[in-house]
Amino acid sequence: MPLYLGRFKYSAEAIKAMIENPQDRSAAAAKTAESLGCKLHGLWWALGEYDGVFLMEAPDNVTVVALSMAVGASGQITTENTVLLDADEAQDA
Repeated sequence: MPLYLGRFKYSAEAIKAMIENPQDRSAAAAKTAESLGCKLHGLWWALGEYDGVFLMEAPDNVTVVALSMAVGASGQITTENTVLLDADEAQDA
């Protein structure tokens, strides 16, 4: 399955809620990804423009867009995704 690099950013309201009730969000993220046939390889907090990044396998681009729409529907998080090519795919290109 293709690999995707995702970046996410929480709304100010979501960050406030996390400060008031800290919890590990990676289990919920993995469960949501798995519900669409994806596999979350890891989720990391980051400094800079985005609050965090993740690495995920997904069947195809349509699935990644569906996942982004499902996660973003609350308005509490935005995502940006980049499909990753391995060395063989890059050489083929």
